[in-house]
Amino acid sequence: MALNIQFITHPGPGVIGILMTRMSTSGRKTVEMIDFSAVGLVQGRLVDMIYASDIAEKTANVQVFDLKGTCPQHLTMIGIFGEIAAVKAALDAISAEEGL
Repeated sequence: MALNIQFITHPGPGVIGILMTRMSTSGRKTVEMIDFSAVGLVQGRLVDMIYASDIAEKTANVQVFDLKGTCPQHLTMIGIFGEIAAVKAALDAISAEEGL
């Protein structure tokens, strides 16, 4: 997996707004109902994003959403929402698998 991973703690209202515009309606409704203090962003090929989502959800108490957008390289991005420690644990687990 060749992934681009970013970790945002205490995202500001502008960042949350950008993320919300890239989510499905059901994703936005869910994010509005959950309490989160961090967001992990992971970008890569679709198959890797599905695998990374599975790793994240099995590793920590996080919510994973597809973030839609236009990417000429056919890359996909997911957002991992949760408490700081949970998102960090999910991203660490994804990073550990990246070498496979």
